Amino acid sequence: MEYILGIDIGTGSTKAVAVNLKGETLSSHQVYYETKAPEPGFSEQDPEEIWLAFKTCLNTVFSELAVSPLAVSIGTAMHSLILVGKDDDLLSPMLTWADSRSSDIASRIKSSEIAEDLYRHTGTPIHAMSPLCKLVWFQEHQPLVMEKAFKFLSIKEYIWYKLFAEYAIDYSIASSTGLFNIISLEWHPQALELAGITEAKLSKPVATDYIRPGSELQDQSLSAFAATKFIIGASDGCLANLGSFATEPGIAALTIGTSGAVRVASRTPIVNYPAMTFNYILDKEYFICGGPVNNGGSVIQWLLKNVFQESDLTEDVYNQLFEDINKVPAGSEGVVFLPYLSGERAPIWDSDSCGTFFGLRLRHSKPQLARAVLEGVCFALNDVLQVVQNSAEEITQINISGGFVQSAVWMQMLADVTGKKLVLVQKEDASAIGAVFLAAKTLNQDFAFVGSTPQSIIPNSVNHEHYRKIFPIFKELYHSLSPLMKKLQHFNL
Repeated sequence: MEYILGIDIGTGSTKAVAVNLKGETLSSHQVYYETKAPEPGFSEQDPEEIWLAFKTCLNTVFSELAVSPLAVSIGTAMHSLILVGKDDDLLSPMLTWADSRSSDIASRIKSSEIAEDLYRHTGTPIHAMSPLCKLVWFQEHQPLVMEKAFKFLSIKEYIWYKLFAEYAIDYSIASSTGLFNIISLEWHPQALELAGITEAKLSKPVATDYIRPGSELQDQSLSAFAATKFIIGASDGCLANLGSFATEPGIAALTIGTSGAVRVASRTPIVNYPAMTFNYILDKEYFICGGPVNNGGSVIQWLLKNVFQESDLTEDVYNQLFEDINKVPAGSEGVVFLPYLSGERAPIWDSDSCGTFFGLRLRHSKPQLARAVLEGVCFALNDVLQVVQNSAEEITQINISGGFVQSAVWMQMLADVTGKKLVLVQKEDASAIGAVFLAAKTLNQDFAFVGSTPQSIIPNSVNHEHYRKIFPIFKELYHSLSPLMKKLQHFNL
């Protein structure tokens, strides 16, 4: 039995999916871990916990199938940062993409003369999520730790070093650091100078099809994989386009998990400085261009836990929520929700933005609030979709992935808000499947993916027309409240 193992190292969990050469899914395993917030704006994880989750996924699938894979291909969440000492000791926890401690630094860089040039060369939006801004924060707030640092790594680099004792970073993850020139494929001197580091402190950039043999693995607990090829892979977002079959013109990929993103594939970068669309590298052929939002499924969890006081978020709780939402007409009977509970990335790039219910009346209750929250997430993604579409070509179809595809109500609402046909190509983890596709191409393996029958969601024209009138109010609401949001955020309560 020959198969390829795709691994997605996500923000909340690591998942492995085994797919044979006929394209059939044989096995999968997922390990969850926690994120800590010791201070407001901090978002930290334990790199060792994620490394153990990675190994557990490998060994569990191997135990189930009793055969080692032809290849292991790795996808990873972007924008993480770990400081490591000369003796491989951890000098910091892992800062996730959601860590916003450097938001003031990002604002300062954005206001500087070099901002647009920096964005154009690196393809990375200037935002607290980027390792560039995180490094400047360490320089200013923890200079002694910076002096001790031997390497600055992402979580994939950390795991790759654990595997092979080699500091290597794939072009895809490198292109999301704010430190890498996406055209010359080298570390960008101006960005390094701004961060106050040298190239020696960073890993060697390699192509996303870079391979190391399993016979060179350093960890004895992975001896079963000695005959396996390990492919360094790409970022989760780029691989999600590949795994969602969204690399053709006019087809976008949209993912909603904890956060969300809208992405299109392009042969060249799509540059839009005001909206700062990202341009990350998938492989030798494609850039993946688009915009991320901070607030996806996390907003629904917040609503259920913090507002509705649900102590245990079971499947029944979610089913009841979506059943109640489905009884409320489009527009939530006049309630509009800004979903910026964790600040926001694209297209407003405002860490000071916050969540807001607008239009509340005595007649409104839990169902209207719930629908407004879901609509707010959809409006935010539609905001990104329009920016991407205005910078590229007309998008006629959106291939969707992520946890939200478990809800027919949510998928239909997104179709109604965007006015686009949505296609659910397959329900497996799109990033893990994309990693499998990348490995098959790298190994020149004949491969035809056999997923579930694609499901199309067609927008309801009446609902779309209603949402088309509400969407400008959603956008204007943020712009009207933005100055007050900043005052509130910086007010010393």
